Parts: sequence; C-alpha cells; structure tokens
Amino acid sequence: MIAYRFGHEDLLRTRFAISPLMELSGSVEALRQPERFSIHQPWAAWATPRTAGLEWDLLDAVIPQNASSYPDFVSPPPLEPQARLEGELQRVLATDHAQVAAELRMAYPDGLPPAAQPLIDDPARGLERLVAQMRAWWDAVLAPKWEDILAMVESEVAGRGRRLAEVGPSAAFADLNDGVRWHDGRVEVAAKAEREVDLAGRGLLLVPAAFAWPDVWPMTDAPWQPAIVYAPRGVADLWAPASQDSGALEQLLGARRAAVLLALDRPVSTSELARRLAASPAGVSLHLKVLQRAGLITSRRDGRQVLYDRTRTGEQLLRTATR
Repeated sequence: MIAYRFGHEDLLRTRFAISPLMELSGSVEALRQPERFSIHQPWAAWATPRTAGLEWDLLDAVIPQNASSYPDFVSPPPLEPQARLEGELQRVLATDHAQVAAELRMAYPDGLPPAAQPLIDDPARGLERLVAQMRAWWDAVLAPKWEDILAMVESEVAGRGRRLAEVGPSAAFADLNDGVRWHDGRVEVAAKAEREVDLAGRGLLLVPAAFAWPDVWPMTDAPWQPAIVYAPRGVADLWAPASQDSGALEQLLGARRAAVLLALDRPVSTSELARRLAASPAGVSLHLKVLQRAGLITSRRDGRQVLYDRTRTGEQLLRTATR
C-alpha cells in the first residue's frame, strides 16, 4: 500500500490537472494489450492501422510492460491545470540526463533493452528522437479523439473538485477507484510496494486520464510532484459508436460525400472505399478531393497506394452532425 499523509496545508494545495502525456503513455499500453484494456478495444481497433509505418520503438521501450517501476520523465506530473502537448514535450526534451538514466535502470533492473540504449549512449539525441516519436503517435491516434477525451476529463475535474471543496476529502476520494480510500488523514492506494509519503505542504496532484483505466498510477518519486493518476467517470462511454442518423450530414455535404466521410473509420484507399460503397473509383476520388480541400480528410502515401483518413475537423463534424 502507498499512503499519502496530509497536513492542513496539503488539503488546501491539493489540485487537479489534465495531462496529454499521461493519455499518450496509457494509449501505448492500451494498443499493445487490447485484451487487458477492454474498454479501449474500440479505440485500439481504430488506432492500430494508423500506427502502420510509424517508428515507435523508443516510445515502446520507455513504457515497459508489466514493470514494477515506470520512467516518470516520459509523462511527468503537469505543472499547469491544463497542460498543452508541446509544452509537455519540451519538458521531456529538457529532462536531466542523469534522471533519464536512473529511471530507465529502475524500470529495467536486469538490463536495458537495445531499443532504449540510445537514451544512455547519446541522451540529447535520444530524447529528440523520443519526442519526435511521441509527437507522431499523438498526431496519428490521439489528436483526432482529443476533443472528446478533453471534454470528459474536464467534466471530471469540475465535478470532483466541487465535491472536494463542498464535502471534503472523504467524499472526494471515496469513489476515485476501488483501490483508493481516504482513511485517518491519509489517501491510501492499493499497491505491491509499501511506502508512506509525507506531502509536507506540497499538496497532492490528481490527474484524471482516460487511458489510466483500469489502473491507478501513484507517483511518489522525487523530483516529481506527488500525484495520483486515475480513470475518470464515463470512460466506458467514450468510444461508444456515434449514431448513424446522418440526415444533417447529408444535407450539409450531400448524400454521397456524407457516405464517404462516414466510411473513413480507418485509413483506406480509393479502390477499397469504392468497393465498400459500391461506387466507381472515379466518383469516389472526386468526392475525396472535395472533402480534402475542405479540410475534412487527409491523405498519405503507403507504398503504391494513397490512404485517406478523417482529420480532427472531420471527426468533430461527424460526431456533432450524427448525434
């Protein structure tokens, strides 16, 4: 069990924060083990083809599987209430090289995997490469869904923050997770390790993160702010399919272009899309060009074929119009 011991000042300084890097780290685990992260399986099925061709060996190495310790520099506790991706990536890039080495060796006590070795051999260049992989991962599988994730965690922060202020810690921590409870002036988190952390006036940072489900991530090691990362309420509804009542979308785009946009639930070529829609490739290609000029879809070359996919704007339009 890990216990965070509160003084009077710590309750006053307990705060909430939103972290894109916590979501990024958790999403890597959810994609690698969809059977364990069952709530996120619809997202994993959608995201898997989007990672084809991505280089993420270093990202994979710094988020070890089933480890007793995880490198915190990859997703440090945020300093701001709503951290921004680019600012957090700059924090990763600026991590002290000795801290990087120490956390990696704690995560891999029996020896580093070859993929992680660049962070030891040439840490400045290794961090640059890691941040580039994190940014590419975000763009591919999180950016199109970020507005929905952000709305959910913002709602959690507002609701639980209100309970903490109005009712007190016993209510605010009561349903954080089955493995978390408020007891005798402490927050206790079920864990394999035994540790007691005196907050000593620093307060506790609470970070709701969709991809923390089904776990709780207690953070206690210096130099980071003591924190608990937990899954907010509503995660089960996050990947619920949008209604297919596309009437408003058809009125806006036309029936055929609406059908094309709806069918882009994963990266797909013109010929495959034409087969799925029982339409001519030439006609589908024309609609794709119009949608791309409008900023609703994007394209990338994959070998000999071009794959089309919805942009973040296209995702938002689809979700809004089909609700």
